[in-house]
Amino acid sequence: MIAVRTRTVGEVMSDGVVRARPGTSFEELTRLFSTHRISGLPIVDDDGKVVGVVSRTDLTRRRAARPARTRTTMAGVLARWGRRARGDRSSPYAPTAGTLMTTPAVTVHPEQRVADAARVMQRCRVDRLPVVDEEDRLIGIATRRDLLGVFLRTDDDVLRDVTHAVRTLVPLPVRDGVRVRVRDGVVRLEFPAREDIDATALTRAAWRVDGVVGVVHGSTATPARSPGA
Repeated sequence: MIAVRTRTVGEVMSDGVVRARPGTSFEELTRLFSTHRISGLPIVDDDGKVVGVVSRTDLTRRRAARPARTRTTMAGVLARWGRRARGDRSSPYAPTAGTLMTTPAVTVHPEQRVADAARVMQRCRVDRLPVVDEEDRLIGIATRRDLLGVFLRTDDDVLRDVTHAVRTLVPLPVRDGVRVRVRDGVVRLEFPAREDIDATALTRAAWRVDGVVGVVHGSTATPARSPGA
């Protein structure tokens, strides 16, 4: 029997997340998108909990809907002076992350399966999913590219990476005795029976390669257990 690995969101997410607060200005959001070359970001409150998501499309839509500049009137000038006197230098038309964001945000937890998260992303038509802990605090971000990368690797790609990973753990004189085959994401490892070859370490190395869904090891094709199982 082949041990089938279930990859989780926590394994593929990025933990360096660009984020903003509900009060973040339109101009600052634009700068964040441009500087970090991202298409969307989560909005968090003072406790770090996700309250919404803003996408580049939201900014574009708002920019297109911005009202035309009206003729300057004395009343308008006096109104602006009044706001400045009160310390309010914002424009009444200036949007913030809180007014632009989509809420509630669609989120996932790190222990959820990548396959399930991909289905959520497809169903909700979003390109990114904030990853939150049990208290809904932001801990990472999973993009469409992160999730699909698990499924879109060819057997040749997996073979190349597994071969490199396991051979570095085998003594040089017997590296040529290591055989790696991959079919439909299932890896079969064969290697000499020696005391200085750690079968568990080789299996773990194979499991860490993206696209691997099962590992069989040993000359007798004894099923390998998923690490931690």
